[in-house]
Amino acid sequence: MTQQTFGPRRCRDTRKPPADQCPEVSFYRCETCGGLFPAIAAPPLGEREILCCGSKAVPLIPESLDLVQEKVHLSYRITGGYNDNAVEVFWEALKPEYMPEWMYLKTFTGGYLKYIPKTKRPPLVFSLADTDAFAYCDEDPCLECVFRCKRGFVIYSYSRETGLTAIPLDKMTAQWQSGANEKA
Repeated sequence: MTQQTFGPRRCRDTRKPPADQCPEVSFYRCETCGGLFPAIAAPPLGEREILCCGSKAVPLIPESLDLVQEKVHLSYRITGGYNDNAVEVFWEALKPEYMPEWMYLKTFTGGYLKYIPKTKRPPLVFSLADTDAFAYCDEDPCLECVFRCKRGFVIYSYSRETGLTAIPLDKMTAQWQSGANEKA
């Protein structure tokens, strides 16, 4: 019998954290300098006034993934099992100007913001720890089962050409479709 190893990033919680534990996030952008302002637990979008460069920052309204599919293909995969939980985000921009400039992963306890250099190739990896790394099983990659451990997480992707896109982490694939029962 092999001894189970507990990594330092592993979640030891016995229950999935509530998805509404972390307040919603909204984003504002300065049209003059391009500055980004993520606002956590802010009043509804547009009710907050953020000033930058002497004018109001513009609220970014998230679009669904379906509305940008003609410009950029975005997808994700959950990897790592119990000990090395991560969300990998993949993109394929049909033109260089459609490539994401930054991505934000909203989690159970907060969020992670990453800027993407023009030379970066997919995937963009968001490593998870503590409560955000909660997992029901040790499958790597995730089988996208009915438990959906990361339900409540949202990936926000932004480029000036495509705007802000919201991708909820709610994929679910039946086990027989994932190939989990197939022998290698």
